[in-house]
Amino acid sequence: MITFTLSLVALIVGYFIYGRIVERIFAPDDRATPAVSMADGVDYVVLPGWKIFMIQFLNIAGTGPIFGAIMGAQFGPSAYLWIVLGCIFAGAVHDYLSGMLSVRHGGAGLPELVGCYLGKRTKKVMLVFSVFLLLMVGAVFVYSPALILGKLCSDSITWVYVWCIIIFAYYFLATMLPIDKIIGKIYPFFAVAMLFMALALMYVLVTKWPSLPELTDGLANMRPSSGTIFPCLFITIACGAISGFHATQSPLMARCMKSERQGRPLFYGAMITEGVVALIWATVSSYFFYGGAAAELGVSATLQAPEVVTTVSEGWLGLFGGALAIIGVVAAPITSGDTALRSARLIIAEFLHMEQHTIRRRMYICIPVFAATLGLLWFNIADENGFNVIWSYFGWANQTLAVFTLWTLTVYLVNKRKFYWITLIPAMFMTAVCVSFLLTSANAFGLPPMVGYVSGVASFILSGVLFALWKSRKGNASTPLYDD
Repeated sequence: MITFTLSLVALIVGYFIYGRIVERIFAPDDRATPAVSMADGVDYVVLPGWKIFMIQFLNIAGTGPIFGAIMGAQFGPSAYLWIVLGCIFAGAVHDYLSGMLSVRHGGAGLPELVGCYLGKRTKKVMLVFSVFLLLMVGAVFVYSPALILGKLCSDSITWVYVWCIIIFAYYFLATMLPIDKIIGKIYPFFAVAMLFMALALMYVLVTKWPSLPELTDGLANMRPSSGTIFPCLFITIACGAISGFHATQSPLMARCMKSERQGRPLFYGAMITEGVVALIWATVSSYFFYGGAAAELGVSATLQAPEVVTTVSEGWLGLFGGALAIIGVVAAPITSGDTALRSARLIIAEFLHMEQHTIRRRMYICIPVFAATLGLLWFNIADENGFNVIWSYFGWANQTLAVFTLWTLTVYLVNKRKFYWITLIPAMFMTAVCVSFLLTSANAFGLPPMVGYVSGVASFILSGVLFALWKSRKGNASTPLYDD
């Protein structure tokens, strides 16, 4: 618990110190935000700051900081280091700058921002890449909660299909209607529920104060069957450290901010909050897997992540905890799925230059988007291993999206003659992680771990060299493609 306590303090201090540094580098001002200058009553709507924070937190969180932290905790105390360092120096910087860059570009989506700074060809690649990623999120986050709800109703698969239809109908409404009609009303409630569950579990941890693996015990991999720490840990724990998916969600809230000065608490703060949730669940899981909590609860220590959530919540928090667990594993993914598809609609509309003020125009995009999501959902259901296949590709694609975002932000900072190292180092590191994982993952090339280590180091160095060459050619007189 010493490592947990120090990690918690580090996250809080990181928000107030490093978050302030990042904010000063970007330098927000009092110019009119897109929510004010481009208000349309549908996607560009001024919302209260506290509501934006709750929506942003739930948008980027879902079950990511829960399931990812549970699986990542199996690697041992190294999970604490990645959550803390990744969140403060990579994830929160990634979320803040991508959100603020969207504000400066009229609420532009990620592909548009990438195109501005990495070129039109990269923009087209990112359009396909990000939309496919968002469709995968929509498909996965229909089936997993439908499966849980279906089992609560009956053992019949029919109920699973019924819940798929109900969730899909909700997705359609949430994607089509103005953001303040559904999302703006129900998201704050679910966000409060998720935060309350995490804080309640932290209270139990503090009162029990169990003996857990600490950083002083070393960083050895405590469960090699989960894969190597590098790169697997950095793919497994994404939402609690850094996640490219967040850069597709931040523009939704960039279109709702009244002032640029809200950016640090809304973007950087939401990511730090997610890091705290991941830290709590990593500690709960460490107690469950290695501290004897599984035996105390009378269950096996080999349970899967969703089962750990329900077992621990019901065992420690009683009936109320069970209800919170249901919200955590059912409502959270649903609220990530609907905003994922909403983001897909807006990204495609932006690429096609199609206004979204009218329902008819929104329908033009929503129908093919939902048809494609249905196809992925059918594969998820029909193939016995469909969920695992989609999720494994999502994990890699998610972090690869973060790589593109970080390089975009680095180019922006160079163009504006700002301190670019805050994104350059994370960009180089995440490039190494994604290249290494692609080469060594069983679902990709499946090469030996040593190849992953060597390729990771080589990718880190090579990406830095290529950046230095680009910057040298560009010169100090570079100007951005868009003036902000």
